[in-house]
Amino acid sequence: MYNILVNPTSGKTKSIKALSRVEQLFTQHNLPYVVHVTKYPGHATEIAAELTKQGNCNLIVLGGDGTFNEVLNGIVCFDNVKLGLVPCGTGNDSVRATTLSADVDKAVQTILDGVVEYVDFIQIDDKRALNCAGAGMDVDTLVKYSEMKHFKGKIKYYLALLSVLLKLQFHKATITTDNQTFDTSIFMVAISNGTCIGGGMPVSPLADVQDGLLNVVIINELPRRKVLGALLKFLKGKHLSLSCVQHFLTKQATLQIHDSGKTEIDGEVQNQQTLNCRVVSNKLQVYYNKGETK
Repeated sequence: MYNILVNPTSGKTKSIKALSRVEQLFTQHNLPYVVHVTKYPGHATEIAAELTKQGNCNLIVLGGDGTFNEVLNGIVCFDNVKLGLVPCGTGNDSVRATTLSADVDKAVQTILDGVVEYVDFIQIDDKRALNCAGAGMDVDTLVKYSEMKHFKGKIKYYLALLSVLLKLQFHKATITTDNQTFDTSIFMVAISNGTCIGGGMPVSPLADVQDGLLNVVIINELPRRKVLGALLKFLKGKHLSLSCVQHFLTKQATLQIHDSGKTEIDGEVQNQQTLNCRVVSNKLQVYYNKGETK
């Protein structure tokens, strides 16, 4: 039995259109399934918890990064739980470091092929993240975005980003990895399992979701006249060579923010200013074809 969990609001109802195709394909292949529709924030976590408390579950998720995060945080027993991801969000950053496709037919074919791989995730205190945790400019932009009453979509995000850059604040932080501790002033910092944030911005372009390591990328405070140039390199994934950037591979990392700055976990703003992160390997099983093209 396949349990299909769908967030009807993901990707401006893109997930509802995808559900129709997924059901069609499952019916064509005579595969039994049950559809579970989320009704409120956090419902995907509750559904996943109920379905996985005994293990032995094929859980197919139609949604975006937020839905994937909720499901990951709901899994009670990982034993024999197999996760199928059909990306239907606006950003789909959680799968950009994988071979998983945003094309519904290709995503379903991956599930039908039945090949399962272990994919890493990040344990952050009592929370889990599939993609990234961090702080700095990108989080300030998310906060500003939530405060803005007008505009929608990408134009709203770009206006929020512009506002943050015009009043740019560097944040005092301490970052600890396996072997080193840094007290610094940051433009931004990312503790990554995946490669991208913000709908395709490659903050950690070298990340690998199956290597058993976290990628820590620190963009330290830099002269304001150089911010635009650094940001342009960042948007192209070429920022790791900048003198203001540090990049580390580690199994665990702690981020502490010492001022009013907030943190984020998989794109959701957090009130906590300390994030204790560690990579978790060989636990999360995902339908996954290494040779598949997007």
